[in-house]
Amino acid sequence: MTPPTTPDPGDDLLRAEEKARALMGARWTRGVMPSQAGRRVLVTGGTRGLGRSVATALAARGAHVVITGTQPRQAIAVASEIEASLRGKGAPAGSVMGLGLDLADLDDVGALAEQLTAPIDCLVDNAGIMWGPYATTNLGVERQLAVNFLGHFALVGRLLPRLMAGRAPRVVSLSSTYHRYGDLRPTSLDVTADAYRPNAAYGASKLATLAFARELGRWARWHGLPLTSVAAHPGWADTELQTLQVPRAQRWLMRVANATLAVPVDVGADPILCAASAPGLPSGVFVGPSRLGGYRGAPGIATSTAAANDPAAAARLWEWASARTGIRYLDS
Repeated sequence: MTPPTTPDPGDDLLRAEEKARALMGARWTRGVMPSQAGRRVLVTGGTRGLGRSVATALAARGAHVVITGTQPRQAIAVASEIEASLRGKGAPAGSVMGLGLDLADLDDVGALAEQLTAPIDCLVDNAGIMWGPYATTNLGVERQLAVNFLGHFALVGRLLPRLMAGRAPRVVSLSSTYHRYGDLRPTSLDVTADAYRPNAAYGASKLATLAFARELGRWARWHGLPLTSVAAHPGWADTELQTLQVPRAQRWLMRVANATLAVPVDVGADPILCAASAPGLPSGVFVGPSRLGGYRGAPGIATSTAAANDPAAAARLWEWASARTGIRYLDS
């Protein structure tokens, strides 16, 4: 069971955000990112887009990074490409390794956890999908929720011993401004085909991710574990996320919108990098672009809905995820 939570989670969050603002300063940039030499980082969905940008930046500062992708050969190839590009720039001696991971398949999650025997200092739960027709995994869970949240819930649980062996271990969960369109009612978590709406389902998956990030921090504190859990979002970044799962006509429209309205991938990756690397960040903070409603600007403290900081809802979500995956944290 998830542990009891603090009586005033709102006050705790305000204090955490105040501390984070002081630590991040007026304007966080990659230039202030400290050396990552010797740090061991796992980035899911690291073969393209935001994940690849995050992995590249961390390795360029000396981190040893493992990236995952649904296609193992592609993950291996991308890791080699990143390392080659860094050698050409004379970057510090970081490294990149690629492994396969399908977050919709819990057997695959378990297999990856078995491969990773070294301590992990930071886990960046970046991989995700958006929209598309209704589909479920072999657990009967709607695919967006399964990939974006449930697979990562299982991954954190399976890798908890590796994280606890790491230095100042941290988990970064990737949410979205879309979390405001989701809810965590049973009908949203176990959505049926006739009730499925792509936007609402994506919103539910990202609300679940943010609620979990905060509950994980409370859980770690309750158990006296030195694990930091934070969340991040990129704003509107020009990636393939909005185009891979949609019909051809909509795909064209989204590509035009990305080209005219979205920020470049590396800019969108900055809040994730800040969340992963800024020293001393407290659990529970949500890092995102600081201007235009969270769509642009330097990394800052992102706004979130009351539902994202409801400990009772987060506890119910945790229990739902534990029941679906069969994973009980500290038993992994």
